[in-house]
Amino acid sequence: MTEKKVRATKAKAEVSADVTEVVEAVEAEATEAAVAKKPAAKKPAAKKAKEAVAETAEAGETAEGETPAKALEEEGEIAADYLEELLDIFDLDGDIDIDVRQGRAYLEISADQKSNLRLISDPETVEALQELTRLAVQVKTNSFSRLILDVGGSRQARVTELTRIVNKIIDKVKDNGVAVPMKPMSSYERKIVHDIVSEAGLTSESEGEGRERHIVVKAAE
Repeated sequence: MTEKKVRATKAKAEVSADVTEVVEAVEAEATEAAVAKKPAAKKPAAKKAKEAVAETAEAGETAEGETPAKALEEEGEIAADYLEELLDIFDLDGDIDIDVRQGRAYLEISADQKSNLRLISDPETVEALQELTRLAVQVKTNSFSRLILDVGGSRQARVTELTRIVNKIIDKVKDNGVAVPMKPMSSYERKIVHDIVSEAGLTSESEGEGRERHIVVKAAE
């Protein structure tokens, strides 16, 4: 794990911009970069192939063309540089940790309780910043990024909550044997659910497309 200590260099006492202004400003910057270096549109066949690889990775199998650990570490470094500049611009204090988890670059920004990092640590803002960071990495590498961003422990808090929910569903399926569908979630969260369900001796399947893709927990066959 690589650790980068980030400290704002400006001498302002407090952050004057609210979370909305932060996200909008960063989004504008990322959009301009994407327009300047936008990759060519992919053909339908390529899109299907990418979806197939994603499904294989989600199931926990080794897919051909899987991103090597070294490439993921480099992706993490690029993302950390982008986030470091972002924190500096908006006078936010935090430490950036880079790791590789479940075949993805994983970045965590943390700080003490007195830090103003809480301004961007709510789940919706973290999701927005994650997408912007992925875009920034893609502009640099010309490769699709699936990195995960955690700010102030919000991602881990979500994993803890997700684990609690899944365990309740597992108990329900074991009691009555009826399949239980879950709400739509990201591929990263679906992978976590698949692992929890598998460890409990049950089966799970992903169903639906796009934003409606979700998991159905079933009794072991």
